Amino acid sequence: MDNNKVDMFILSNGKYFESNQLMQIRERLLTLDDSKWSVIQTLQFKDPTTSIIISILAGTWGIDRFIIGDTGLGIAKLLTCGGLFIWTVVDWFLIMDATREKNFIKLQQFLY
Repeated sequence: MDNNKVDMFILSNGKYFESNQLMQIRERLLTLDDSKWSVIQTLQFKDPTTSIIISILAGTWGIDRFIIGDTGLGIAKLLTCGGLFIWTVVDWFLIMDATREKNFIKLQQFLY
């Protein structure tokens, strides 16, 4: 894989992943077959900033968890009104990292 392509991917999509994951992603992309590159470029990642905004505005109903794909946790938050609002406040601190982790898992499915 071309270094420039990989660097551009990391530069444009770096905010969707944890900083400690970027080197691992870069190394894997460099060894990636060119035939998979078009699929990697079309992947849509969830924005952690959008997740925190949704969590602040509608986290009590679990919408933040539904959006990142945690359906079970979303249902649990919905049924408990955000764990009597305690879970909602905790998620304000955790949802961005959870979003980045989900993005990393999504990317790994296509890389391996």
